[in-house]
Amino acid sequence: MAVTGSGSGQPQFISSTGNRSLSNAPLIENSDTNQIVVPDRRSWKNLFAYMGPGFLVSIAYIDPGNFETDLQSGAQFKYELLWIILVASCAALVIQSMAANLGVVTGKHLAEHCRTEYPRVPNFILWIIAEIAIVACDIPEVIGTAFALNMLFSIPVWIGVLLTGLSTLILLALQQYGVRKLEFLIAFLVFTIAACFMAELGYAKPDAKEVLKGLFVPELKGSGATGLAISLLGAMVMPHNLFLHSALVLSRKIPRSVRGIKEACRFYMIESAFALMVAFLINVSVISVSGTVCNSSNLNAEDQLSCQDLDLNKASFLLRNVLGKWSSKLFGIALLASGQSSTITGTYAGQYVMQGFLDLRLEPWIRNMLTRCLAIVPSLIVAVIGGSAGAGKLIIIASMILSFELPFALVPLLKFTSSKTKMGAHVNSTMISAVTWIIGTLIMAINIYYLITGFIKLLLHSHLKIVAKVFLGMLGFSSMAVYLAGITYLVLRKNTEATHLLALTAPENQQITNEQGNGSIYSLPREDIVSMQLPQSSPADLD
Repeated sequence: MAVTGSGSGQPQFISSTGNRSLSNAPLIENSDTNQIVVPDRRSWKNLFAYMGPGFLVSIAYIDPGNFETDLQSGAQFKYELLWIILVASCAALVIQSMAANLGVVTGKHLAEHCRTEYPRVPNFILWIIAEIAIVACDIPEVIGTAFALNMLFSIPVWIGVLLTGLSTLILLALQQYGVRKLEFLIAFLVFTIAACFMAELGYAKPDAKEVLKGLFVPELKGSGATGLAISLLGAMVMPHNLFLHSALVLSRKIPRSVRGIKEACRFYMIESAFALMVAFLINVSVISVSGTVCNSSNLNAEDQLSCQDLDLNKASFLLRNVLGKWSSKLFGIALLASGQSSTITGTYAGQYVMQGFLDLRLEPWIRNMLTRCLAIVPSLIVAVIGGSAGAGKLIIIASMILSFELPFALVPLLKFTSSKTKMGAHVNSTMISAVTWIIGTLIMAINIYYLITGFIKLLLHSHLKIVAKVFLGMLGFSSMAVYLAGITYLVLRKNTEATHLLALTAPENQQITNEQGNGSIYSLPREDIVSMQLPQSSPADLD
């Protein structure tokens, strides 16, 4: 039943997608890929064939940026911002499922759709924005790794920032054992610290009524609550995850029948729901522990001082009741694992973004090193000048940048998955479209409100001369106008490119499938996606 490799003579796509054709050359040249074939049968056991992409994507929801924002929100506002985690997790499930559906139905990921849909200039701008988002995502990984090295080996944070450049070489060295084994190891270490937080949660015994109130009663009280809420949102729903998820699903070989595609969409949603539920519980436990411990009346003076300016480098004392004197070391190991696992997803997303928008491919280590160098520069400057406290604040700023950039990935995704010319019978339902557009509108409204109010406060409370204030005001509001104009263009522009891969999903075309035999009912996996997800270590396998 299964068709393996691209040498079977079967075309990877039903027909071409326009003038800017997609090159099917692998991102990593590889003649032996571990393909995952989904049997053409009705069975819940097929779910296991779809397991993987959702968990890889969910790593981004428990990266150092999430830990930092969770710790600060709990220390400053106790449980009041838990509702942001709930809303963001629910929104993430809907949005990530849409990203998976786009890849499953059309056979192309989000960045490729942007390249075929938009003119060159808007496409180039979207690529720049996506690259900035990946760099912003890499900054927490750099700082988190530096904090972990400080906990484990007492290395100064700024030196740790420089050493993070070596993580690329370490990552490549570990990939010889297979990236899936590496991911399982990292996931085990990350979930170890999650188990510690949950055990600490049982020791701290937060008030259940207050936790439930924080989850289901929206509040934004106190100075800085809005900015921290945006940071939480940006740390949860990341733009690069939309590009990543829509690409990772292309590594499976699924039946191209109507039932096969519906099953793939359904199972990917179930897998994503389970993975995101685990990430949600981890984030809730971190906030609850931080909120309970830092608002306890039994804290000593040193811990009270740590809670006032809590960051990843000081957070190990929260686990002291569970881990004792080993709290700092084990938290450092898990933080290191979290940073490195996020490096994997960032590297993959960067490859897919560059390949999709520009049809340009780089060796993984070059791609990783470029992104890492761009993230190291601001991290190093802030770590030298502001120390660990400044580095912790940079994580919050990076998360806010991700939130501001989210519409430039989310709006195209909503437009594409709501288009019958692209999705055919698998287009978003009216209810899903309404919910997702409401989510997107709320995110954009919160971002714009925070930008305007924050900028006005900055101008009013600054000690600059009137001329300088007027100049900065004109520059700032002009930038906001450009930001709004870009979003408006994406929202109002009509889709023009149709997806021809839908040919075998229409009922009237099913006899084509029967005439071509059983092998043709499968959508061959994208070799570039499979090779990127499952790199091989043997030099003999490389061209």
